[in-house]
Amino acid sequence: MDTRNVTSLIERKTVLPKWAGANDPWAAFRQVEVITLELTQSYKHSLGKYSRFFIELENRRFFGTQCPTCHRVYTPPRPLCPNCLTITAWQELPGTGTVQTFSVMHFPALVNDDVRDMKTPIILAYVLPDGGSTLFPHVLKAPPDSVHIGMRVRVAYAESPVQHPIHLMYFVPLEE
Repeated sequence: MDTRNVTSLIERKTVLPKWAGANDPWAAFRQVEVITLELTQSYKHSLGKYSRFFIELENRRFFGTQCPTCHRVYTPPRPLCPNCLTITAWQELPGTGTVQTFSVMHFPALVNDDVRDMKTPIILAYVLPDGGSTLFPHVLKAPPDSVHIGMRVRVAYAESPVQHPIHLMYFVPLEE
């Protein structure tokens, strides 16, 4: 094990239950060592066929995939059309859309620091992107009392580093 990324705090103590006496057969095993470890780990993960979507988010561009056979446009992108099983092609979309439904969450999911750090309430909107055929569920940053079905929105891009690349984008109201 590479211990360069491991720090530990060692505490030694003897644990004696109230009933243990001089004839305790486990006396030699009552001294225990409690170790608190803080581990840091790094690993590589490929986003595979979806990589271009996230690369383009870094470039402040919103992409989906289109089926060349049935012409459906998938957002989030799909490498294979689920209707006709044809390999799809990348397509840039304008990054605008319409809220089809939404939910107001008063507690953040504790999945990672990006989400834990969001101020509540959090709006999860299902947006039909202009030029898209499927809904894109994602965070909509807007006052909850202003959000409504039919609301026009646009993609906005993160201004600071994120833990997961899906948080490179979010929706905001479209200022017309």
